Amino acid sequence: MKLSTRLGKAAVLAAAGALALSGCTGGGVEDASEGGPIDLSGDLSGTVKFQTWSLKNEKFTPYFEDLIAAFEAEHPDVTVEWIDQPGEGYSDKILSQAGSGTLPDVLNLPPDIAFPLVQAGQLLDLAEAHPGLEEQYNAGGWDAYSRYTGVEGTYGLPWYLGSDVSWWDLGKLEPYGVTQADLPTTVEGWLDLAERVAAESDGEVMLVSSMPTVDVFLANGVELMDEDGAFVFNTPEAVALVQAYADAYAAGAMPAEALTGSYAGNAQMYLQGQVAYTSGGPGFAGDLATQAPSLLETSVATPRAGVPPLYVQGLNVASTSENKPAALAFAEYVTNQENQVAFTTLAAGFAPGTAEGADEVAAAVAADMDPAQAAALNVMFDALGGAQAMPFQWTGAMTDYATQQLALAVRGDTTAQEALDDIVAYANDNRIDQ
Repeated sequence: MKLSTRLGKAAVLAAAGALALSGCTGGGVEDASEGGPIDLSGDLSGTVKFQTWSLKNEKFTPYFEDLIAAFEAEHPDVTVEWIDQPGEGYSDKILSQAGSGTLPDVLNLPPDIAFPLVQAGQLLDLAEAHPGLEEQYNAGGWDAYSRYTGVEGTYGLPWYLGSDVSWWDLGKLEPYGVTQADLPTTVEGWLDLAERVAAESDGEVMLVSSMPTVDVFLANGVELMDEDGAFVFNTPEAVALVQAYADAYAAGAMPAEALTGSYAGNAQMYLQGQVAYTSGGPGFAGDLATQAPSLLETSVATPRAGVPPLYVQGLNVASTSENKPAALAFAEYVTNQENQVAFTTLAAGFAPGTAEGADEVAAAVAADMDPAQAAALNVMFDALGGAQAMPFQWTGAMTDYATQQLALAVRGDTTAQEALDDIVAYANDNRIDQ
């Protein structure tokens, strides 16, 4: 599985799967082995099984072989056995391993796939195992492994991160007095600009081609969940945001097909020249270079409006490991700044999950990138300090339902309040953490 696909579309395990796993293990975090700090000061020994997710290939295998050899050289009595699982069916494989008691010591899980294991007490609380680790990692990445409903602790170390930036076609915008310096930095500013440009261009230039999805609420500072894990975003702030989208649609700033099942996506519409704005990662510059090279010349990247999204991959330690000191030491070694910088330099377009090191990566890869991609990478890296991940409880089925209801509101077939009330009720009725 490609890294970009994995970060953007990490599978969410069904509640039934989580309950089945909980049943296999006796259920609940109380089943985890004795907690407390783990002493890493002594000599390490024994075997550590390390599992990655579709990373054994020509590009990454030499990196991991060198990484493991270096760790074993520092700890001569430790042997690291590297296991790599295929991209497809990974979440099912994790459930199978957990249910049969064969979880590797160290494994790669995004926050959502980690949830059933956290619920069943099969992952180590890393904040408790090694107090003080938090300051070494990206704040949003650390938080993504620390907000499991009803469970205290942190259950993953941020490993590599992704996010999106805003892409603007200044070639279409400059005739209407919009320069790079004028580009909005807020969601409201973007929607206001969209209405103005649509009016002045008689609908020829559109800047809105996606629905007001939950990640837009998050970006705009709308509270998504309360302390008990219930969805609560049917607020006046969210209503105003959905209504602003409806106003933009009515003003001709949004293509009608963006509300239908035939919608190809905002990035595709940008590539086809139908809209003058899209969101996308730094790698979108490559799509522009191959599919619309003339458009690349007029495109610029700026930070996403509001709070940028965060896509997280991390390393986790099994609470069932019989060699926790070596397992924890190895997980920390893989995710330390030096090794994360080396990995994300190889995996160009991604950022290290550490608090520092992004500048090193940007400098290392800039020479081999198209200037537009290098510029977008710097924009993304600069924004990661304040980026936030979506709650793991938000599922693909919830997204589908929300899209249907919000399309009705944007078209004016229902009110924004009614749509949000229905979405919140559906989401709370289908929470995977209950």
